[in-house]
Amino acid sequence: MNKKYTDVNRESVNRWVSSGWEWGTPITHQQYIDARNGKWDVLLTPVTPVPHSWFGNPTGKKVLGLASGGGQQMPIFNAIGADCTVFDLSDRMLEAENLVASREGYSIRAIQGDMTEPLPFEDEEFDLIFNPVSNCYIQDLMPVFRECFRILKKGGILMVGFDNGLGYAFNDEQTALVHKLPFNPLEDPALMKELEDEDGGIQFSHTLKEEIGGQIEAGLVIQDIFEDTIHYGLLEKFNVPTFCATLARKN
Repeated sequence: MNKKYTDVNRESVNRWVSSGWEWGTPITHQQYIDARNGKWDVLLTPVTPVPHSWFGNPTGKKVLGLASGGGQQMPIFNAIGADCTVFDLSDRMLEAENLVASREGYSIRAIQGDMTEPLPFEDEEFDLIFNPVSNCYIQDLMPVFRECFRILKKGGILMVGFDNGLGYAFNDEQTALVHKLPFNPLEDPALMKELEDEDGGIQFSHTLKEEIGGQIEAGLVIQDIFEDTIHYGLLEKFNVPTFCATLARKN
């Protein structure tokens, strides 16, 4: 591969958003108004909203939406009183953030960048980092978790949504096991060709040891967890958990 795999993913996400990708479609004005009136939910994983008890009182808190562009979560955080920054790889996902901010009359710090590299933030800058499902697009999770620990204030919290890797073992129809895990196209040309043919970006499966153990190794304390399903197909029909969300704290 001639270009960095994250550059391929940026181009892929830009195409998906241009084609109406559900995770790049901003909330409506009414959803923003509802949030200001106390009626809101946000997602880390495809189906189940994050418990409100995880957030405490967000008013005045400095929130980083990590790989969280698209105009879906950060507008809600703004509406409930947080001071928001969004960091995302995709131009189009950040455009969606700025579109909502302009429409609703607030400002947001929107920064384009690659979370596999050192994050452009000060030590202990944020009270909360909100990271919806996105680390399936990066190969090595530890640098991200270490950076999250660095930029969180003492007592700050990290919320991460991630898949448990199971979905990568199945075909697109979820009817047969076709891939041996771990799923890593950088080490398997056949997987790379498959992803290229379906415009799937470059994706990676990760173990719970990487996802949860990585946060612990970075110095964070896991305080809560829930499982979730994918939002379509047989795995959804049979209620098979394929996603997790974790709440971790920097003590």
